[in-house]
Amino acid sequence: MFFWSATLFGLGVLAFLDSIYNMGEIFRQVNSVFFMLISLALLIRTSTKVRSQRTEKYEERIFNLEKKVDELRNHKEKMEVY
Repeated sequence: MFFWSATLFGLGVLAFLDSIYNMGEIFRQVNSVFFMLISLALLIRTSTKVRSQRTEKYEERIFNLEKKVDELRNHKEKMEVY
């Protein structure tokens, strides 16, 4: 994520320098394509991370519930013996 953000920042600096020094039309077109592709990659990466975070929360919740079920079973067995 840091790499993509740094790349976007670098492209932004180059676009700024291009607007000041008028380097040419080709650089502007290539720069805009890079901006689109990197922004798309960041969007996909962020959405993937959100989904994985959601599944991690569910897995943690399932683990805690299984732990409680085991505790209740052990408690029930102790009460039957008592």
